[in-house]
Amino acid sequence: MKEQNQNESTVDVELLKSQLLHRKITIGRFRLPYSYGQTKDMLLAAYQAEVEYRCRHFTTCEEFESQREQIARFLTGNSEKFGLFFSGMCGNGKTTWLKAIRTLINSLNLRHPQTNSSYSVSLWNARELAYRCKDEYQEWARIARLPILAIDDFGTDPKEIISFGNCLTPMIDLITKRYEEQLFTLFTTNLTFSQIKEKYEERIADRLIEMVVPIRFGNGSYRS
Repeated sequence: MKEQNQNESTVDVELLKSQLLHRKITIGRFRLPYSYGQTKDMLLAAYQAEVEYRCRHFTTCEEFESQREQIARFLTGNSEKFGLFFSGMCGNGKTTWLKAIRTLINSLNLRHPQTNSSYSVSLWNARELAYRCKDEYQEWARIARLPILAIDDFGTDPKEIISFGNCLTPMIDLITKRYEEQLFTLFTTNLTFSQIKEKYEERIADRLIEMVVPIRFGNGSYRS
């Protein structure tokens, strides 16, 4: 009888391990099905298109090439991270990169392995997204669950919004949701992680650190 109980316990553990492993595998990470070199080339074309769309002249530099390499490496690699975090001062290409990545992914017609729907990048200004939580909560909740979400000017949003006497924390709730479900999220911000910790508290800053690959934009403004 004792031996039978031990065997039953072993079978249960193996079944549990199998279920947990399956759950881990099905989460996955969004990655482009192209080589690092191909992705670098596509990113360059997408970025140039965004610059030319604004009737500006594209020029490369060492900082830009470093950014392109880091983004391409993330989009084709096996990083445990599930987001990108562009930080730096104003006007140095963060939003242009966000739009270039959106244009590239949206044009490739890549399919989600579980739903077979096309991957697409939804890009929102952080402040506008925060107020969407107050004015159209169901739509905000849908956006918070999108497979890929890009948030521009993170940190310009209010930490708290009062709605009919209720205190909402849109960005805190959104990041918590995307952290828990490991959803691919891109950010641009002028804030440092220390400033993020001060505004949103340590718990959110700590989760962001686990979520994203930080890419620092140290170059000057392209607008000058």
